[in-house]
This record gives sequence, structure tokens and C-alpha cells, in this order.
Amino acid sequence: MKTPPVFLAKILRQDLIKHGFFGRCGGVSTGLYASLNTGRGSSDDPAHIEENRTRIAHAMGVADDHLTGVYQVHSAKVVTVNAPWPDTPPKADALVSATPELALGILTADCAPVLFADPKARVIGAAHAGWRGALDGVLEATVAAMIDLGANRQNIQAAIGPCIAQASYEVGPEFLDNFIHNDPGYQRFFASGAGDRWHFDLEDFCAHRLSAAGLNSIEKKSLDTCILEDEFFSYRRATLGGESDYGRNISVILMQKG
Repeated sequence: MKTPPVFLAKILRQDLIKHGFFGRCGGVSTGLYASLNTGRGSSDDPAHIEENRTRIAHAMGVADDHLTGVYQVHSAKVVTVNAPWPDTPPKADALVSATPELALGILTADCAPVLFADPKARVIGAAHAGWRGALDGVLEATVAAMIDLGANRQNIQAAIGPCIAQASYEVGPEFLDNFIHNDPGYQRFFASGAGDRWHFDLEDFCAHRLSAAGLNSIEKKSLDTCILEDEFFSYRRATLGGESDYGRNISVILMQKG
């Protein structure tokens, strides 16, 4: 079985932690979904999606059913996972676990995937941080849920994976209002564009929220999913191109037995 290429975070390359930010390469899907689409919510051939997910599970060294995820809804809800879901996954946007050999997966297509680990406490987490979830506190909620499992805030490391970059993330004034209504200081995450347009820095905003939550070890991959067409799926690129659907990237982390 072909192993898909993967992007890694330096801070998570430690004994017992296995992780990967997977892009669009190394799968079997075709057309709009070429080739490693793992999004069951897309209109891709379900058999292709399952084969792609099998390849991800194989790359992570786990059984297919041990690649777990959630039904993502752009919320700040976090769930604790102790075993593979017996049926439909819950609606949430982050997962945490202290169970070895259980791979936590998050789907994105411009939103920020954030992987967490406390290697000393052997607790991991994964979060889907779109602008709404990040603003509503999904990252802080993930940290809190890890602490409930025994993690130490000072030991938690976080890596922000490939996501849409500021230059590609053009928004309107009503979008900016959502942020400055919450905190006028959030204006600094916006650069002025043409007319009344603004450009939002999702990656830096996530890094700020993680730092404000007390994390000392934060890495940014700084890879723009919107412009790197050969590497990643992108909702915005698909929308601007008039495409009817789009694939999803997956980011995964697990704690190995040791």
C-alpha cells in the first residue's frame, strides 16, 4: 500500500508521539478530489474516501477503526476519546485522549488544524480551528480538556498545521466586526485590502490564543492551503474557481505505547 506524503512539526517529533499533517497527495480519488480526500462529507466516491482513510491509518500504524474523528460543526466543543466510536461520531471540533494507539484526526480545507501533546503526561489533542471556533475558544477548550486528563499546561506543545494564509483570506467589514466586538485589540490580525476588504491572519490569531492560554511551545507551519494547489485541498480556492465541491485534508496525532 502506498504511503501518502506528510508534513511534520518539529516540536512534535518526539519519542512515543506520532503525527502528520496530510495534504492531497498519495490517494486514489479523482477529479475535484484528486487524490487523498478523506472527507466523508464530500460527494466523492465513498469507496475512494475509505481507501484514502485506510492509507492514513496505515501510515499512522493503526487499524482503520482507530483513526477517529468528529462531526465538525465550527464549535468550541471538545470530546474525550477512550476507544473508537461504536457508531456515528459526536458533533464537536476537537478531541483529546490519553489512550495509546488511538489516532485523533481533524479535517480541514483552509481552517487551521492544531495538534497538541504533553509528552510527559502522555496526553494528546487535535482541534479544528476555523475563525468561528478559534474566536469562540476551541483551542482553550482543548487545552482545558487535556489538563482534565492529567496534562500540565506548561508541558503542552501545539503545532498549527497548513491553513489559509492572510494574503489569501480576504473578508468583509462585517467579518472584522465579529472580532473587534470581542476585543478591539484583534484589529492587529487584519491587514487592509482593496476598498472595504480586509485580510485576516488565521494562523497568527490561533498562535495568539494558544499563547494567551499559557502555552510556551507553539509552532506554525505557515503553508498556504489556498495557493498551494498541488499540495492541499482548499474550500476558498474551489469556491473562487466555481467548483461544485472540494476535498478535505486530514491532520492526525497519536501516542504510541511505551
